[in-house]
Parts: sequence; structure tokens; C-alpha cells
Amino acid sequence: MIDSDDLQAAVPASKGRIVVLISGSGSNLQALLDAQHTDEGLEGEIVAVMSNRAQAYGLERARQAGVATQILDHTQYASREAFDQALIHAIDTYQADLVVLAGFMRILTPQFVLHYYGRLLNIHPSLLPKYQGLHTHQRALDAGDSEHGASVHFVTEELDGGPVILQARVAIEAQDDAHTLAQRVLEQEHVIYPIAVRWFMQGRLQLLAQVPCLDGQALPLGGVCLNG
Repeated sequence: MIDSDDLQAAVPASKGRIVVLISGSGSNLQALLDAQHTDEGLEGEIVAVMSNRAQAYGLERARQAGVATQILDHTQYASREAFDQALIHAIDTYQADLVVLAGFMRILTPQFVLHYYGRLLNIHPSLLPKYQGLHTHQRALDAGDSEHGASVHFVTEELDGGPVILQARVAIEAQDDAHTLAQRVLEQEHVIYPIAVRWFMQGRLQLLAQVPCLDGQALPLGGVCLNG
């Protein structure tokens, strides 16, 4: 167990370079790519998209956007540690200021997380700390929750357990099933992920001693709520 309580994630001296990791369709990747061309932009450039699955459609999204792609098949490595070391080498080749997980379906080793401490973001389809892990939409329905949502958080060693930066809430309707709820949550993911990335690239967002800070102020538990 790596104790990072005393670590401080300083703002990189030269910002601007983002590497995105994916395993699937890459809809959140597309939201980030699209955000680069809005008036607000991302205050940075997606310089590479990497996947552990060659068939991930997100790679095609990147190619269509003119972004470099790279495939690292995790099944070709002897251990999780060996794969993560190869991934670190690939990411560092691009001198990434920020690493963004966008549906990257791998549990990362402590060494990987520590290497990118304070500059590694993930988005999770629940109102963390509720429903870490998989099948979040059905779990929210089974629990009889009145609302559900998505969270952007800094990545730590605990699966889906890092400090939350930004959340969006979605009301659960009587007729909802896991599919309809997932679709509405995904729409909100596409809104909040570019915001959090932009904050980081602007130098407004930092992780200091495991506390997320925006504009120098510690965020509350659960981070900023976009809609209430």
C-alpha cells in the first residue's frame, strides 16, 4: 500500500498535452474531442489515444480527428505490472500533462497511479461514493434511489474511490430501466468531463494531499454538483 497523504500534485510547468485511455466505444472521448472545437475549448490538446483492445471503436474516433493512436494488448504481457510499465512508457513518450480514463476497463496498479498522482482523472457512472464498480444503474434502481448520476474524480489506488471533483445528478423516473437511466447519465457524463479537464488544464484544479482544490479552495465531499 502506497501512502500518498503527504504527496502534493503540483501544476505542471508546461501544460497542454492530454493522453486518453479507452477500452470501448469512446463516447466520452468524442465529447472531449468535440470540446476542443468549442469557444471554451479544453485549454489543451489531446495528443494520443491508447487502448488495450484493438477493436475499440474509440480508436477510429481518434483517427478521424487526426489524433495519434496506440494499441497495447494487455493479454500480451506476463503481469498487470508489466502491462502498466509499458503503458507508462507509452504515455510518457507524449509528455502528457494529464491522463484521462474514458472507459478504460483495467484495474491500475499502485505504481501506475502513483506515477500520475494528481494528473489522472476518471469518470464513473454513479454519485460516488455510491456504487463503486460495475452495474451502477441497476444497483441504483434496485435500491429505490430517487436520483442517480455521474462523477469525475482523481484516481487513487481504491477502485472508483478517489476524491470527487464534479458530479451531475439525474432524477430516476418511475418507468426507468437500467438502459434508459444509463442513457441519461451518459448525456451528463459528456457535459461534465470536458469541464473537469478544462479546469485542470487551466491550472484551476489541483490535488493537494488527497484533497481536490478548485481555485485554491478545497472542494466539499462529492465535489461540485453541476445541477443542484
